[in-house]
Amino acid sequence: MLSHVTLGTNDLPRAIAFYDQVLAPLGVTRHETGLEHGMAGYALAAEATPQFWLMRPIDGRPASVGNGVTVVFEAPDRATVDAFHAAGLAAGGRDEGSPGPRPHYHADYYGAYLRDPDGNKIGCACHRPG
Repeated sequence: MLSHVTLGTNDLPRAIAFYDQVLAPLGVTRHETGLEHGMAGYALAAEATPQFWLMRPIDGRPASVGNGVTVVFEAPDRATVDAFHAAGLAAGGRDEGSPGPRPHYHADYYGAYLRDPDGNKIGCACHRPG
């Protein structure tokens, strides 16, 4: 359904350091870095979609956080959600919702939420029974 998602950053090296750590538990790795072009791309495998991109704004204005925007990565199990959240905190993210069930979404939803160093809201969710 999705080709890619891009989040803006004002400090690409800092964002890369954060996302290298927080996406590792999901098996998502950086496959392209174009520091000279102000971007870095992540996926489960090279050339795979969907992709996740970090990008320095090209119009000269600072990147800002989208109001109400949340990017949530899918996890195969609840332990991976826990690992994602722990890695994000260790990498300098801020807690926006500790790992746990979210039955108001659906009976098997288990998720966690963070703010990255730029203030973007990200999450990780498992949709399988515990």
